[in-house]
Amino acid sequence: MEHSPATGGAVGKAAHDKVPDGKAPVEWAAALRGGLVALPLLGLSAGLVARAVGHADAAALAWSLATLAVLAVLLVQVATSLARGDVGLDLVAVLSMGGALALSQPLAGAVIALMFAGGQSLEAYAAGRASRAMTALVARQPRTALREEGGDGDPPRMREVPLADLAPGDRILVRAGDVLPVDGRVAAGRAVLDLSSLTGESLPASFGANAAVLSGSLNVGQAFTLMAERPAAESTYAGIVRLVEAARDAKAPMARLADRYALVFLLVTLVLAGGAWAATGEALRALAVLVVATPCPLILAVPVALVSGLSRTARRGVLVKGGGALEALAKAEILVVDKTGTLTHGRARLRAVAALPPFGEGEALRLAASLDQASAHPIARALVEEAKSQALSLASPSAVTEVPGDGVIGLVDGRRVSAGGPRLMRSQGIAFPSAGSDADGPAASATVLVAVDGRPAAILSFADPLRRDGAAILAALRESGIARVVLATGDRRKVAEALTAGLPIDAVAADLDPADKTKVVLEERLRGPVMMVGDGINDAPALAAADLGVALGARGAAAAAEAADVVLLVDSLAPLPDAIRIAKASRAIALQSVLVGLGLSLAGMVAAALGALTPVQGALLQEAIDVAVILNAMRALAGPDRESHPGKPAT
Repeated sequence: MEHSPATGGAVGKAAHDKVPDGKAPVEWAAALRGGLVALPLLGLSAGLVARAVGHADAAALAWSLATLAVLAVLLVQVATSLARGDVGLDLVAVLSMGGALALSQPLAGAVIALMFAGGQSLEAYAAGRASRAMTALVARQPRTALREEGGDGDPPRMREVPLADLAPGDRILVRAGDVLPVDGRVAAGRAVLDLSSLTGESLPASFGANAAVLSGSLNVGQAFTLMAERPAAESTYAGIVRLVEAARDAKAPMARLADRYALVFLLVTLVLAGGAWAATGEALRALAVLVVATPCPLILAVPVALVSGLSRTARRGVLVKGGGALEALAKAEILVVDKTGTLTHGRARLRAVAALPPFGEGEALRLAASLDQASAHPIARALVEEAKSQALSLASPSAVTEVPGDGVIGLVDGRRVSAGGPRLMRSQGIAFPSAGSDADGPAASATVLVAVDGRPAAILSFADPLRRDGAAILAALRESGIARVVLATGDRRKVAEALTAGLPIDAVAADLDPADKTKVVLEERLRGPVMMVGDGINDAPALAAADLGVALGARGAAAAAEAADVVLLVDSLAPLPDAIRIAKASRAIALQSVLVGLGLSLAGMVAAALGALTPVQGALLQEAIDVAVILNAMRALAGPDRESHPGKPAT
């Protein structure tokens, strides 16, 4: 049985249950708008045929019925909007169609109805085209997985279970063509995965035994066994689905501003139409003014352009949480970036162990690694991997407390073990030799102090080299509009400055705890809009404090991804410059569409008020304006699926 690519499962159920067949209300509304054009088209055609054969009354009846059909649907839409507290320019469409019928202008009414329905169909198409990439992410979510069951001497058997039933430690068979249901590691076999839907990377990546793999990847190789590391609801792909749904529902500041301008435009329209009628006594002039203003490109262009930008960034492995975040991305001028996992790989390796008597190197390493099994920090993972590679027997820690940015405290084999930085040790009154802070030199990118039962036990030195493409990416960020770059790190200043020497960085803030990082962000906000980039749980407060938070979500902490406004689905900053350029272009196109569309509409309304346009001509002009504005807004979708950028996202 194949996995169903619906939006059900552990995460998508809420969205799936909104309406039958898994369609969200917005999708049903789009389908209705898309099919609405058939009614006035049929009525207008039937009326033209009737008049051509000499049946003027039948023609008028056909046109009136077509107008009434569209008007009835429109009234339902307007009533629904008013119930939500939204007052929009659909009211102008109601007045123009109702006015055409009241003034015995059935042909004008039918043309207005056709133009209005055609505009809604075009808008529905544009919105669907713009959000296609984000919708595709949600649609690929599997509902079930093949879990290996058995034990106690019984041969293992495979059983298909809902994603909600999966738990860490479960062994899952991933067949060729399956989408990985949860985050985990390759337990048996070799995984060849297509990551394009997550990262935009076009070439499949190969993963060997014990390699970490992300949910949402597509297995394009042979079947392999996956060991689940997280529940389905906490996996990378589940988080992506939540973010996509939030992004589709969010309304950008520019869109909210457009709504307010739409009300002003509505008042201008009514005043101009009423003034033309009062000045000339010709009701058709007022009708023509209303027709030209139906609907306004102001409310069409902004959502299409912004959603187009969201879709393009999603194709590049950059998930932006809505139009508001896209606008903030376009305005960012200052970059505050964490070092570990962003400018470096975040995969530090143990370089040296300096044991302090009476503890031996092996025992100190075993106790520290046993404790760090409870931490998701990159340094902690590196320590655990090193201990396993040395075949050390790790114990299960208990009573663990993690102090973000400082370290971990807990019990291992009944002994109280602490592993972290100098602040953690000072808080417990544990004094280490002074060599523990400086003797390692700049080659050690991180130093972990280990204490056992309140006594210094070891000094562990780690190396986490700079990414080879770090300088090129920072240069590309400069070119995309970032004027100032600040490095914020918990490492010692000597380490940070040695590691980033020669990089285009304006300032280095070192020896920071999470509160200090947040303070740096707040101070930089006085200079301009700040974008903060981080990947660890200790970065979450700073991400939330920035104008725009960017998290490396490929393997970063869930807290960082939740606090951020933008999540990079690749383990690299490489796609960020492209995302900034896309955001700037989308915002510029939205503004351009609004200004040009409003100018054309106002010019047409003035011409109609002066008697230069009939209602039918006004309807045709209005449709031409809408088509031009929406097509211009869709330029935000332009560009190849993969743009060139420095470096290549790591898999």
